[in-house]
Amino acid sequence: MRIEKRLPVPSETKSAMAWYGKPTEALAGELRTDLNVGLNVDETARRQAQEGPNELPDAPPPSLLKLFLSQFSSLIVWVLIGAAIVSGLLEDWIDAAAILAIVFLNGVLGFVQEFRAERSLAALRKMSVATARVIRGGAVQSIPARELVTGDVVALEAGDRIPADSRLFYATNFQAQEASLTGESTPVQKQAERLETTEVPLADQHNMVFMGTVAVSGKARGLVVATGLKTELGRIASMIQKAAEAERDETPLQRRLEQFGYTLLWLALGVVTVVFALGYFRGEPLVEMFLTSVSLAVAAVPEGLPAVVTITLAMGVTRMAKRHALIRKLPAVETLGSATVICTDKTGTLTKNEMTVTRVMMDNAHFEVTGEGYEPAGEIREAYFDLSPLTPGLRQLLTAAVLCNGATLQQENGTWQIIGDPTEGALLVAAAKAGLMKAELERRAPLDREVPFDAERKMMTIVRRTEQGRMAYCKGAPDVLLKRCAARLTLDGRIEDLDEVHRQLISEANASLAQQALRVLGVAYRPLDQPVSSDKEVERELIFLGLIAMKDPLRAEAAEAVRLCRDAGIRISMITGDHKETAIAIARELGLHRADGEALSGSELDGLTDEQLTQRVERVSVYARVSAEHKLRIVQAWKRNGAIVAMTGDGVNDAPAIKAADIGVAMGMAGTDVTKEASDMVVTDDNFASIAAAVEEGRGIFDNIRKTIHFLLSCNVSEVLVMLFATLFGLPLPLLPIHILWMNLVTDGFPALALAVDPKAQDLMQQPPRQAQARLLDGGRLWAIAGEGLLLAVIALSTFSYSLFVWHQPIEQARTVTFTVMVVAQLVHAFNCRSDRWSLFHVGVTTNHALIWAVVASLVLQVGILTIPLLGPIFKVAPLPIEDWELMVAMALLPLAIVEAIKWFHRQASAGLQKARGVQ
Repeated sequence: MRIEKRLPVPSETKSAMAWYGKPTEALAGELRTDLNVGLNVDETARRQAQEGPNELPDAPPPSLLKLFLSQFSSLIVWVLIGAAIVSGLLEDWIDAAAILAIVFLNGVLGFVQEFRAERSLAALRKMSVATARVIRGGAVQSIPARELVTGDVVALEAGDRIPADSRLFYATNFQAQEASLTGESTPVQKQAERLETTEVPLADQHNMVFMGTVAVSGKARGLVVATGLKTELGRIASMIQKAAEAERDETPLQRRLEQFGYTLLWLALGVVTVVFALGYFRGEPLVEMFLTSVSLAVAAVPEGLPAVVTITLAMGVTRMAKRHALIRKLPAVETLGSATVICTDKTGTLTKNEMTVTRVMMDNAHFEVTGEGYEPAGEIREAYFDLSPLTPGLRQLLTAAVLCNGATLQQENGTWQIIGDPTEGALLVAAAKAGLMKAELERRAPLDREVPFDAERKMMTIVRRTEQGRMAYCKGAPDVLLKRCAARLTLDGRIEDLDEVHRQLISEANASLAQQALRVLGVAYRPLDQPVSSDKEVERELIFLGLIAMKDPLRAEAAEAVRLCRDAGIRISMITGDHKETAIAIARELGLHRADGEALSGSELDGLTDEQLTQRVERVSVYARVSAEHKLRIVQAWKRNGAIVAMTGDGVNDAPAIKAADIGVAMGMAGTDVTKEASDMVVTDDNFASIAAAVEEGRGIFDNIRKTIHFLLSCNVSEVLVMLFATLFGLPLPLLPIHILWMNLVTDGFPALALAVDPKAQDLMQQPPRQAQARLLDGGRLWAIAGEGLLLAVIALSTFSYSLFVWHQPIEQARTVTFTVMVVAQLVHAFNCRSDRWSLFHVGVTTNHALIWAVVASLVLQVGILTIPLLGPIFKVAPLPIEDWELMVAMALLPLAIVEAIKWFHRQASAGLQKARGVQ
């Protein structure tokens, strides 16, 4: 027996989560280490034996045989295998081989798609670093990262991937990119000081660094507090495996096909029993009745259905790829069309992930900056007038923003890119729009010294040597910077005292810009005429220049995609690592957050039980400052309410929720390998509009599958009813087993596949989502199938009776006419099934070229067996005179005319009912 190794789930204790709140000396004492010397060799070996390696172990690979055999667990597949066995007993080897080939092909396709589904942990291991620099025995060593233990002292600098969760005790201008773990889109400034607040969210633990994230600037030293599965990355790995091990719910399509399979099974058994019993009691030959009833049972099962479903989904994959959505698992195509809720990330999905300066305030005047993204194309204007040339004050403001800046703006292969902090990059782009380029300004003002940003001061300063002497340029939080300023610069370049009136105006402008979800920086400068003794002296008596406000602009198509989803009855929840106020403002701009909507932060989520969250989740449209656990809880709460949930994301922290959702959607450009491996679909352009387009494609695919089943069942029902009524009324058998099997092969083939690629209905995204418990065929459609099957059966029996009793034709000739009328009528009926409401002429007779060619090909085959003498004895058909051909054409076109008339009456009745409701 194969015993599968499971990853242990690390316990979440309060002490393990509170490293950020402890003084470094107390922390070192608790971990029994020395901050200057580190651990010794003996203690390191002991801890390695106790804790194990600092890595994420691979989950055992799934059994390939088990994975392959699981593809044949569906009931409808076993019904088809039974039909193939019966076809073999009837010596219809072609039909038997076709059915088995379809079943095997479906199994192979499913196996290939799902083979890659459980590689999330392998992708997580790729994020584990290979080496780490550690202080042991007082010396700096480079060791394999897997050998790290708690209590080790690690040395970090720009470019390093963090080897383990660590508490910093030294940091200088140190920033880490944690977007993949926390969702925070910009690098996080780190500090060494302890945090006084308790219960600090992961994104706000500024004295902690986490395994798998990246250092982007500065230097730091940290004390390792967690390794392997006890790190934040390890906890996420455990959640991913738990989600994978939990039995994943069947997709809506799988549930509906399973229900359909049971219906078909009982239908086939009923047909065999009734027809055989009636024929036996009428005295029909026992062998002939057995063959006929079993042939009908085979005919009752639409053996082309699995092929149609597989090919429809596969073609949907191709169409989605053209709309920037790559499908990793075939059932996900239709599941997305069933989605009732989309939980989406903000940064890069609803927004461009390109910080852009939009407003500038100076000397109580407000200016607009046009253009978006990193391309320096746009203008700085006041009240729609371009400020060209710049006023002396604005020029000084933008110059200071460039010279107090560590980022670089460059063009590569025709694309403008930012190297460094996106916020600083946005300042460079704004200045470049005014013709101020960093390289030229730095050439005229070389670097003298830098006072780096830290979380306590909330500002940074760079001193440069200019033609006017040494100059200090500062930027930072406006409220902090304002306190250090004694004067201000006017638009025309004059220096004036900064009185209380102007301080109040600047503070009000800052608050107003912040309420608009803009990130605001203050900029100031100071001439250093005399030498200064300390950094604190540099940042005093500053001259205030102005405020610069920026935001990550919304994608142009995001608002329309959100509206499209709302019209389609799909709820959207925005989940982001941003602050709550920023998230609400952006959600309002998108139309996601209304007056009656709620917003929750991560800390507020922690205060809710699962039951309370389940009760509130439908009212909450915005979640801010959330962790991986929060996202997983949100998805699970929606699912407990019966929703079909699509979850999007790009970071490692999104992977558990993506795995647990009905359909997981990863971002192709910004997404991590972990997220992509956990997902069902990858959006290649990281655009929410592509997700909306994929929903539309998914709905169209389900609609076409339902059309195909409607067509197949109505045709199969007609064949069953013809034989049943003939037996009940004492008529000779109108069809022989070979006729039934031939019809099944012809109508289950090309026409059914052609319906599967029918163009989407124009009002598809104005319809509400399907309910998760809804059947593949609702009551109204089942009645339509039964009625249309009855119509085709009546036409066939009328033809048979007219030929046999009015024209007194031989039984072989009457059967041939009936056989051909049924084939042609079913082919014509395929056009009826293109819409259950609209006329064929409204939909467009020629809009589905595949169906036209499929019907023509099937007609050619039917005419071939009627006219080629060699095939007559095989298919038991007789030569027909011209009047029979006229009768066949007239009777075969009747279904189209009658169904068109029924649709017309139905539309008139619906219009009358709507008009009556409007009057009331």
